[in-house]
Amino acid sequence: MRRSATFASAARSLTLAGALLAGLATSGAAQEDGLRPPSAFDAITDQTERSVALFEEAGKVIQHPRCVNCHPAADRPLQGDDGHPHVPWVRRGEADFGAPAMTCNTCHQQHNVDHAGVPGNPAWALAPIEMAWQGRSLGEICAQIKDPERNGGKSLAELHEHMAKDRLVGWGWAPGAGRTPAPGTQEIFGRLIEAWIESGAVCPPA
Repeated sequence: MRRSATFASAARSLTLAGALLAGLATSGAAQEDGLRPPSAFDAITDQTERSVALFEEAGKVIQHPRCVNCHPAADRPLQGDDGHPHVPWVRRGEADFGAPAMTCNTCHQQHNVDHAGVPGNPAWALAPIEMAWQGRSLGEICAQIKDPERNGGKSLAELHEHMAKDRLVGWGWAPGAGRTPAPGTQEIFGRLIEAWIESGAVCPPA
């Protein structure tokens, strides 16, 4: 009888352990490599708090080197996971596409050239200087991207379209060898921005 009870107890322990592991696996999958979807914030009943939380989650992408490097505060692009100044020394230029005789597509092609360590995309260029956010807090960036005078004249709907569909933004999740991709996926990032807009587009404190 004692032996049967021991087996039953062991079976219950294994069942509980299995359930715990399954729960952890589900939780990890829901984060999509570090980026939680909008549904992860459904339990926040206060709309203002939920809106801020959604933007803070999207901020994991916005403040990632794959985004910040293309939004430098100065005239020189950044590169690498550590955001060091671009080598060779290049300049933004009048069209955010480099100076004459040294435009971005002198080196950057239509796609990543991994054997040479050179990233690429058909739309390769810097973000306009009014959209620079290197060194700014997430709250400051949030206020900036909501302001048409500092976001390239975009409405919130156009901002969502840019975040969710733009091919150069999408490069951040496929940056080629030697570069850490932005967390999650562009699809989840786009849904976070959409949910943030729908919840009032409230910014974190600056």
